[in-house]
Amino acid sequence: MNYFKTGLLLAGMTALFMFIGGAIGGQQGMVIAFLFAIGTNFFAYWFSDSMVLRMHGAKQVSEQDAPEFYRIIATLAERAQLPVPKVYIMNNPQPNAFATGRNPSNAAVAATTGLLQMLTPREIAGVMAHELAHIKNRDTLIMTVTATLAGAISMLANFAMFFGGNRENRNPIAGILVMILAPMAAMLVQMAISRTREYAADRVGAEIANDPEALASALQKIEQGAMRIDNYAAENNPATAHMFIINPLHAHAVDSLFSTHPKTANRIAKLMEFAGQAGRNISTAASRIPSSRSSGPWG
Repeated sequence: MNYFKTGLLLAGMTALFMFIGGAIGGQQGMVIAFLFAIGTNFFAYWFSDSMVLRMHGAKQVSEQDAPEFYRIIATLAERAQLPVPKVYIMNNPQPNAFATGRNPSNAAVAATTGLLQMLTPREIAGVMAHELAHIKNRDTLIMTVTATLAGAISMLANFAMFFGGNRENRNPIAGILVMILAPMAAMLVQMAISRTREYAADRVGAEIANDPEALASALQKIEQGAMRIDNYAAENNPATAHMFIINPLHAHAVDSLFSTHPKTANRIAKLMEFAGQAGRNISTAASRIPSSRSSGPWG
């Protein structure tokens, strides 16, 4: 189903590209925009994950580099019946994390140094189980592709504004409308794919970690950290905000346009309700997660 939705997304973005091209250069502009869209779609499908990781300065680590962090992910991946994804760490003081990749066999998870330093091992396991849930639910393809295409659309919208609309009709209004409507369309797509997926990933992640209370506690800490600490990489690439477990944006007023996440309080309430219904044995689950921090920030 997610592959079908991704196909619809790519087709919709192609149509939007052509609309922008038509506003800029008429029929010739539509043709150029169509060719640009084909190239962008190809790149987004095959290379958007590596591009997003580079945007956020993520560095791949091995079990030797970050043994405890890696083992947590490997243990959770085994429980989720998933291949162990590539593991990345971002040198960023804001606590946060995301997953990416076009399928479970080509997936990656990334966490910031802030998250590894501020959270307990149980909470880290809860967060990474949430990210593995996105991989298991095959959310990462559409989330990553959307981030790439949304950035491309914003760039094209600015390009349209620069040229002031169709040269033949000399209609600057078209360029202004494109500049406004195109980022709004990208934003609406992000909101549609992100809010419901976060609830689903919370629940599946709680099942993988067998510890919904740890994930609930982690969400609260991450939100508090994100409100206090700037994430400059995310501020420079706001189209990727929907990929993070908690919205990383807060420094600028425009960031509210990219608020794609459900309210954290609502997510915590649902997790605690799930914990009560499931009757999880939290202490038993936590005992399976490595707890030593003798190697510093998980490396």
